[in-house]
Amino acid sequence: MKVYTGMDPRLPLRDVAAHARRVERAGFDGLQVAETVHDAFAVALLALEHTERITVRTSVALAFVRSPLLTAYNAWDLARFSGGRFRLGLGTQVRQNIEERHGMPWSAPVARMRDYVGAVRAAFDAFATGAAPAYESEHYRLTRMQPYFNPGPDPETAPPSILLGGVGHAMCALAGEVADGLVTHPTNSSPRYLATVARPAVAEGAARASRSGADLPRAFELTAGTQVIAGATRAALDLERERQRRLFAFLYSTPAYRPTLDLYGWGELQERLQSMIRQDGWDRLGAHVTDEVLDTLVPMASYADLPDLIRERWGGLADAVTVPLPADPSADARIRDVVAALRA
Repeated sequence: MKVYTGMDPRLPLRDVAAHARRVERAGFDGLQVAETVHDAFAVALLALEHTERITVRTSVALAFVRSPLLTAYNAWDLARFSGGRFRLGLGTQVRQNIEERHGMPWSAPVARMRDYVGAVRAAFDAFATGAAPAYESEHYRLTRMQPYFNPGPDPETAPPSILLGGVGHAMCALAGEVADGLVTHPTNSSPRYLATVARPAVAEGAARASRSGADLPRAFELTAGTQVIAGATRAALDLERERQRRLFAFLYSTPAYRPTLDLYGWGELQERLQSMIRQDGWDRLGAHVTDEVLDTLVPMASYADLPDLIRERWGGLADAVTVPLPADPSADARIRDVVAALRA
């Protein structure tokens, strides 16, 4: 099982290098870079520059706020710069954020993402061969690439893999059809959701693309964006538990992330959380998340017990998991043991 970790999305850019080096020393397979208050590709560049072994991947970069050619340029540059250690993770975000936060148009996300991935791959092919792309779809048209604008091939570096972030059945199926991997969101990474929604959808998409199911584990990586509460002491666990309760409440207030709650019979919780946000009740959100809900979807364990917990819940369902790097560097030795046990 591969093990990835992330980073505080508000980490200042000047601190990215030190964080990435911590991740590498702790033995992780890779670092996932989200896109919230920084450009994901800028953060990935800093992380790659200051590490030697780990994979760095955007998880996820927002596709619909960029042209597919610009995304291809960024990914190609980072793959060449790092000797092939970069992976391109793409996601849609939700309509309100695309239209109202980024000021960009929104359209049918699954169909558009299919076209977007196709356009990025067409650009990769153009870079590798020197030929102009000939890609035309409903949403994107790439038919021009003068030699002056073509970065050209790198004989030592393959085009970067493309991963999709997905929550619903349709996007998970699209990942199985056109991508090299799926990264599930923290809100749809429970074992029940993976077993009944995500994995069957990936298999459906792979079949649609005439991929062999037997080949899927070798060609496709499903990463569960696991949410866990971990710590070395009871006090640390209790502190992290309340932080996760608040984060849980914020995430599940979004209608797009309701499917997991519905799966467990808690769909009305999403409506209550959304109502609180509309009333500007941010400081009261966490009070609506009961211990039963939190314990079911965000399990808690000491570092000593964490490998067994993860294997029990996600073994056989995911090819890779995410494990948080401790906020306190003094606990890095403990997380190093966790990572080693999971990778063994």
